[in-house]
Amino acid sequence: MNRADCLERDRDDPLRAVRDRFRIPENLIYLDGNSLGPMPAAAPELLARAVEGEWGEGLIGSWNKAGWIDLPARLGAKVARLIGAAPDQVIVADSTSVDLFKLLAGALSLRPRRRTILTEGRNFPTDLYIAEGLARLVPGVVVRTVEDPLAALDADTAILTLTHVDYRSGRRHDMAAATEAAHRAGALVLWDLSHSTGAMDLELDRLDVDLAVGCGYKFLNGGPGAPAYVYVARRHHAAIAQPIAGWMGHARPFDFDPQYRPAPGIARQLSGTPPILSMRGLEAGLATFDGVDPAALRAKSEALVALFLALTERRLAGHGFEPVTPRDPNARGSQASFRHREAYAVMQALIARKVVGDFRPPDIVRFGLPPLYLRFVDVWDAVERWGEVMAGREWDRPEFKIKQPVT
Repeated sequence: MNRADCLERDRDDPLRAVRDRFRIPENLIYLDGNSLGPMPAAAPELLARAVEGEWGEGLIGSWNKAGWIDLPARLGAKVARLIGAAPDQVIVADSTSVDLFKLLAGALSLRPRRRTILTEGRNFPTDLYIAEGLARLVPGVVVRTVEDPLAALDADTAILTLTHVDYRSGRRHDMAAATEAAHRAGALVLWDLSHSTGAMDLELDRLDVDLAVGCGYKFLNGGPGAPAYVYVARRHHAAIAQPIAGWMGHARPFDFDPQYRPAPGIARQLSGTPPILSMRGLEAGLATFDGVDPAALRAKSEALVALFLALTERRLAGHGFEPVTPRDPNARGSQASFRHREAYAVMQALIARKVVGDFRPPDIVRFGLPPLYLRFVDVWDAVERWGEVMAGREWDRPEFKIKQPVT
């Protein structure tokens, strides 16, 4: 494999034209789309229209005329296609953290005789914080964090909550096996899909998943702070409790009824007024997936990660990097991570070379490989620049060792 081979693969890539749907700075190799996706090329115009026309001219009438009131459900239906769900089972609302709280509380309401929230200690920190915070509010509820959650399932487990793709290593859970194991134990399962949706094909309905959340600003390219989405399997719609019973989740919000009556279906997962401008940004991000087969995303993702791992093994031998991303494509997401004693400084030196990834403590350099817009030649060039950084010890400059607030 050489650079010319990578260019040829790009010419044959069925997703090659999709890159034009993004604004990516010239000469920049952006490998951090698993933290913040790049801006869709259509976003400025869409947001300007929302600000100048819908808000500036339409004012409050835009809730009806511009369809603001329906945005959570319409965007949810677009997400549903990417996660293998029926459109009436997904809605866009709040942040991932708030949505996790709502669904964990809802899961406890569906298993009232069980008191355990089961997860793993290496889960994403906010998932742990939310579970532990909920447990402090609900008498008798406990959070168990274990190494092997499937082995720890028991008769008191109400909900098994896992992040599908680990944010540090890129390790991917077997969703089918974990969901089946939870159901055999009589428990529900809640998946955090923040590092999965938009990078691979998912089949929530086929696998009988109960609940899921995912953020809008990583692989979905919805912009910084883009709202998250909620998935609730239709069989749970009528019974699941909503702990943040806001007016938008009411059956008839504009009756201004002082008594809460939950909306039917997925709409009861709404709470407060939708953040319309942020949702317009997410709308632009979701439009970048129009006409894209999720299976094609996964196929290209596997190829990009395989190429990245192979090139780094050859180009960076002897520089002290330890791959932590699984070699098996069925056991990983769309990222590649490596341990190194100078991980932070190495990443800062790479960013100075216009190769943008990120650092995760204590010692991991992490690269996202989004299949929607990343090219094979980008992978080649990134690894070449990385090799030059190491060969010239560029990472050893003092300015690269000063920790920034956001890493």
